[in-house]
Amino acid sequence: MKLVVWLLILAGTAYGSAKLYLHHEVGEAMDMAVLMASPFADIEYRGVASTMTGELTIEGIRIRPNQYQDEIYIERMGIDTPSFLSLVEMSDFANLRPNSIPEYFGVILEGLRLPVDGEMYTDLYEMSRKAQNMAPGQDAAGRCTGRGGFSPDALKALGYREQVFSMSMTARNDSGSYSFDVDTSIDDMWEAEASLVLAGNMMSELSMGPAYRPKLRELQIEYVDRSLKGRVEAYCGQLGLSPEQTFLAQMETFQLMGEMNGIVFDDYMLEPYREFLRGKSTFLITARPNEPVAMSQIDLYKPSDVPALLNLEGQAF
Repeated sequence: MKLVVWLLILAGTAYGSAKLYLHHEVGEAMDMAVLMASPFADIEYRGVASTMTGELTIEGIRIRPNQYQDEIYIERMGIDTPSFLSLVEMSDFANLRPNSIPEYFGVILEGLRLPVDGEMYTDLYEMSRKAQNMAPGQDAAGRCTGRGGFSPDALKALGYREQVFSMSMTARNDSGSYSFDVDTSIDDMWEAEASLVLAGNMMSELSMGPAYRPKLRELQIEYVDRSLKGRVEAYCGQLGLSPEQTFLAQMETFQLMGEMNGIVFDDYMLEPYREFLRGKSTFLITARPNEPVAMSQIDLYKPSDVPALLNLEGQAF
């Protein structure tokens, strides 16, 4: 019995020492990053945290870029691995040694808060609009459905004073394929879970550098409405659109999103999206090509042929 007690004490001491060392190393690296960023932004953080399950995060981050009065606040950000031992071995992972790569590796970003009426969000919106070649002015339908993104004024009209964004991404290397699972959300707006499966071995593919040509094996995106749809309908109504005009504007915005990605949606996508707009809360997109498709070659096809190439389908429920 005493032996068991001593083993537990030794294990606890080893874990505590490793945790202190890990937090010290991360804290020093973070302090150096803050110092290097000081000419451009004032950055503060509350501390470093880790778990037995393999998460390592920086907590309570405040970022004040010099050219803005706004502040970005992040509740926590960091990495996710299979275990605490994986965290201790991350120095090997940084050197990309195949025998040190954990079963999966993820990044975490939770609670990034940005006010919608500040200069920073305005600049981000303008950059996004220009990148999409959107005209400065939009008609009422474009404003209330977020065609090209929601402007600061539109977000305030929809009832938002800040955007609270969270994201996690996990990469896994399986036999004959590798995958990326991405969960994103904006509070009181929407959330989405995406799973992307690519053919091949992750390390072999990534080591190809500029010659890397990822091949899509499977894609699934599940989008869940968390009040945005109702807010859009109400705002469009305030701007004078009838329910049918609002519905048609939302369909047009959805089709435009596809065209911007080189896809003309067919009825296997459009009909389920109509169902989603008319009362369903979840819209599911799947792409399962018969053979892995090189993603760099998709834009060589006619946009109207891409849905068949990818075996693209939608579902609403």
